[in-house]
Amino acid sequence: MFDLVPFGKRRDDAFGVLAKSLNEVFNDDFFAPLTSSTLSFRTDIRESEGAYLIEAELPGFKKEEIDIDYTSPYLTIKAVRKEENSEENKEHQTVRRERRYGEYVRRFYVQDIAEEGIRASLKDGVLSLEVPKRQKSQGKRIEIQDGGHSSDAQLQ
Repeated sequence: MFDLVPFGKRRDDAFGVLAKSLNEVFNDDFFAPLTSSTLSFRTDIRESEGAYLIEAELPGFKKEEIDIDYTSPYLTIKAVRKEENSEENKEHQTVRRERRYGEYVRRFYVQDIAEEGIRASLKDGVLSLEVPKRQKSQGKRIEIQDGGHSSDAQLQ
């Protein structure tokens, strides 16, 4: 007599929406900003025949705030920002004070590089690194000497 499908469907839709919202709340990593004190930054990595070329976007950082370290086999780029802004009124009372601290870190796994040849430059907020590859040995051809006793001759 009555078609209950639309009502059931509507109830399923409302329940589905509620279940979806609850799942989103509980599936989100709410504590991620609290557990991780490091942030990341964008990088572009290119490879040429003799080197890796890394460009990292670090706008607003001075070269003194950036640390580049290579401890085999990891190349680490770390930029630390410590910024404090303060405004005072005429009576030297603080009207507004803002502090911002952040550590931006990227770590790259690289092998067979010539660490003594790594070069870095910073221009317009872009850190450029040239990481030369270690030259692979070409090998050495070993000549076979005659069957004589050359080692006996040297001993006498």
